[in-house]
Amino acid sequence: MSIRTTCIGPGEELAIKGLLFDKDGTLFDFQATWGPWAVNFIAHVSDGYPELSQALADAMGFDLEAGRFLPSSLFVAGTTEQVLEIVSSAIPAVSGDALGQYFFESAAQARMSAPVPLPALLSLFVQNGMILGVATNDDEAGARAHIQQAGIATQFDFVAGADSGFGAKPEPGMLQAFCAATGLRPEEAAMVGDSLHDLEAGRRAGMVTIGVLTGTATREDLMGHATVVLNHIGEIPDWSNLS
Repeated sequence: MSIRTTCIGPGEELAIKGLLFDKDGTLFDFQATWGPWAVNFIAHVSDGYPELSQALADAMGFDLEAGRFLPSSLFVAGTTEQVLEIVSSAIPAVSGDALGQYFFESAAQARMSAPVPLPALLSLFVQNGMILGVATNDDEAGARAHIQQAGIATQFDFVAGADSGFGAKPEPGMLQAFCAATGLRPEEAAMVGDSLHDLEAGRRAGMVTIGVLTGTATREDLMGHATVVLNHIGEIPDWSNLS
């Protein structure tokens, strides 16, 4: 079974059998999830020293006063390895091993904030025969911890992170692996994401691309790079004529 849409243009129709979701900013609201985590992380690592807190926030691309990540932050679309590298460079006096351990442990325990009730939405997709996957530039273990926390782990047929051996977005390796693992052709799948990295990966893989506004990008940022731009993933059923 597939979901069909005529929303891409006059006379144009797509049959989508699989949805591949980015995690942060897509399945979960980016600022609502990682803003509070960053405030606590910076306070803990800097031990309350204002200058160190600001240096760390600057390196992370985080506005301490607003409690929000800047759109240019590497946290938005970078890999965990890249993020940890910039964090380490901002606080060289802290042991790299200790910092890395705290980073991974605290990130895995971050409280995920979903833009819509995920179990019900994903169940709707599955009940209509959709194949679901996750492709994130986070590490795979972290991604699995987060979807487990959200009670949606069993809904996915495929989960990959930047450390899973398929490369990182905007390269299409994870997306191609999703198709190989599920037997879908690229044109039968949609990459759903909040960043240009997600959409570029989808385009390179030959997939339909669905942009969402639950990350840091604006509609204007994503338009022209996506088949459609929605406010959040909860709008996919209406867009795709799925009920």
